[in-house]
Amino acid sequence: MRLFARLIAVVLTLGLAATGASAEGEPPGFGGVREAPPPEGLPTPDNLVREAMRHPPGDPVQRAEVLSALYQRLAGEKVRDEARAIAQAIERVWRTSGSPTNDLLLERATAAIEEKRTDIAHALLDALIELQPDFAEAWNRRAYVYYLEQEPQRALADLRQVLALDPKHFRALEGVAEILRTLGEKKASLEAYRKLVEIYPELDGAAKAVETLSIEVEGQGI
Repeated sequence: MRLFARLIAVVLTLGLAATGASAEGEPPGFGGVREAPPPEGLPTPDNLVREAMRHPPGDPVQRAEVLSALYQRLAGEKVRDEARAIAQAIERVWRTSGSPTNDLLLERATAAIEEKRTDIAHALLDALIELQPDFAEAWNRRAYVYYLEQEPQRALADLRQVLALDPKHFRALEGVAEILRTLGEKKASLEAYRKLVEIYPELDGAAKAVETLSIEVEGQGI
């Protein structure tokens, strides 16, 4: 209860702009460039994408079912804009913890990241992980904070925790791949990028990274 009271006090006195649930509130991916939102009115395979954006499920069982269906569509989608729409729906579900309080803490932590107040973001995410250790997106955001603080090993540790909770979390896998590449672990980075392409084939830059790293690691084919 003391922790909860301190958290509420911090949230109410931060003076941070709430990010809400829009894609514009997201910090950039580990590639440093936020993907553009899909065009308005973009048709989707069915109502699943629209419903996930509007009413992401908080119930753990329903959440798992929706994510499974969305991941299946993402892996098979060959149209770039359609894939982006599906990916955004997935990211909307990621941000839903099942607890309005925890969702608010994640929003405020994201706002702190965007305002470069990493100390505040770190404190909020530490507390959020303590409150809900199975909330993968809290670990993912803290990994991003570690990345900004130039602590790649700690970022990797948090990203691996994300993947333990959700093996198809493509943003976490993207982070692992890019950090490993930066650290010179090209073979491990290539493996991560190949998994990433299986999950999200149309992700900007992923296929090109596989092509480049394949040559660097395995050499030019005869």
